[in-house]
Amino acid sequence: MGRPEKLRKIGCLAWGRGFKPVGRPARELEVETLRVDELEALRLADLEGLYQEAAAERMGVSRPTFARILTRARSIVARALIEERLLLVGDGPVTSGPEDPLPCPEHGVGRRRGRGCCCHRGKERNEDP
Repeated sequence: MGRPEKLRKIGCLAWGRGFKPVGRPARELEVETLRVDELEALRLADLEGLYQEAAAERMGVSRPTFARILTRARSIVARALIEERLLLVGDGPVTSGPEDPLPCPEHGVGRRRGRGCCCHRGKERNEDP
């Protein structure tokens, strides 16, 4: 058994959405399920045009993990479009939160991922007043 998936940050809430081919009843169609984190990867990479490194940082995952999520999402959407399947947006290991790192409370400068304030607040403490 593998380890549990890490929570991914998302900026769009799309639970319960579905898309189907025109003119075909939904009950006759096979179903493809796109997880919310996969939809978020598509939004960041294809709609906002972010590079994978920046998009991965926004989602709180590594760049290789983001690439896997994006590849899986594109495959699901392509299969649903080409093979005329019902595309449903399901849930996934996600948390909604701010897309950008929180700013330093003292200096208002953005934080770097996984690190403290980029203004080197720790060094300033050692300086004489």
